[in-house]
Amino acid sequence: MTDVDYCVVGGGFAGLTAARRLKQAGRTVAVLEARDRLGGRTFTENRTDGSWIDRGGAWIGPGQERIRALMQDYGVASYKQYTDGEAMMLVEGKQYRYTGTIPWSMSPWVAMNLGAALLDLGHLCKSIPLDAPWTAEQADRWDRLTLAHWLNTHVVSKAAHELLETAIAGAYTSAASEVSLLFALYQMASGGGPGFVLGIEDGAQDSRPVGGMGAIYCPMAAELGESVLLARPVRRIQQDAEGVTVFSGKTTVRARRVIVAVPLAIASQIRYEPILPVDRSLLHQRMPSGAIVKISAVYDEPFWRADGLSGQSAAPGSPATITIDACTDTGRPGVLCVIVEGPIARQIGRLDPAERRRTILDALAERFGDKARAPADYIEQNWTAERYSGGGMLSHAPTGVLTQFGPALRAPCGRIHWAGTESSAVMCGWVDGAVRSGERAADEVLEHDIVTASATGAPGPRPAAG
Repeated sequence: MTDVDYCVVGGGFAGLTAARRLKQAGRTVAVLEARDRLGGRTFTENRTDGSWIDRGGAWIGPGQERIRALMQDYGVASYKQYTDGEAMMLVEGKQYRYTGTIPWSMSPWVAMNLGAALLDLGHLCKSIPLDAPWTAEQADRWDRLTLAHWLNTHVVSKAAHELLETAIAGAYTSAASEVSLLFALYQMASGGGPGFVLGIEDGAQDSRPVGGMGAIYCPMAAELGESVLLARPVRRIQQDAEGVTVFSGKTTVRARRVIVAVPLAIASQIRYEPILPVDRSLLHQRMPSGAIVKISAVYDEPFWRADGLSGQSAAPGSPATITIDACTDTGRPGVLCVIVEGPIARQIGRLDPAERRRTILDALAERFGDKARAPADYIEQNWTAERYSGGGMLSHAPTGVLTQFGPALRAPCGRIHWAGTESSAVMCGWVDGAVRSGERAADEVLEHDIVTASATGAPGPRPAAG
């Protein structure tokens, strides 16, 4: 048995941040990661030519100060997302090219519907208390409605409806009919509103770290050293009056407290003794992840740039729903990232690999020409099939969940504390939110022990640095 001050379950950004903060506070820590790699729902593949592929979360934007603070600590620079040239929309069999956020080249009716809906959503987001969205004045009503209901009653244009459902519900890797309107408003509000969520320049896809997300999480792990243990899926957490015992297949850890920093669906697979409070236990059952497949088509060069295209495209219902230029800061090789989410991701997941590849490349060729059919490499990451991710980049709340169980998102359960991007009131759903949640959870356990030490007269840990 390994004895430490604190145990952290999960080696993604939330878990690594919490462990780093605890170590900076002078405490001993063990990080148990189920996979044979770190990064959680981020995953950087370094290639022999010096380039890299981010197979999971990849982008950073304005207002994401905590991930940027880590980048500064480790000397990781950022570079702007490529946006020169025209983006593309394919709706109802027609192709539209445009610049900016709204495709004004479509009919004025469609463009006006898009603009009005985004303004309405932005206004609603401003009424959401980020620390407790379930207390919003209209919370009960909005939590009874789905995002699909709101779109059906507020967006008249079919084309505008399809584009908005793809753009907004796609973030939850689920159909709009599966997502509570209150949750959608809260998640968008946590990032500053729909303009940030859907935006490229000055939005959620504004920039990328040079070297990918691995350039941040790898030095974090190196700083933690032997405290990080891979291939240690946690099966059981047992707490008592003096501490917790965390059981994995190979290692048992005894600690004062434990921070569980894994997706909600994965947290539900751990056996807790004694059983968790009812609200937290039911929350695990009621916030699922969705389906997402991320594909990187690698070419010798970004040929679409020479054709006056940015690489950004959206086609509701297509097997290649969204594309974006995913080249490194050098621009070589050319990488087109394809993101397929929700019901379409489930559909293409049923195809055999060869048929799926052919279907994706055919869709790219329709937009970018025949050169797109012959990538030098084709890298596919089906997060839906990841055992220790449980699906999409963000667990979502269906109707009724936030108002009933929302207060259990961050509340400790005895000596068990919770981290993960879903528990962050700011930048919920982004890597920055994961970092914030890890910082909060680390400060939380330290504060608990400071209070306990003060009450008993025993020496307690010093506050976390930073």
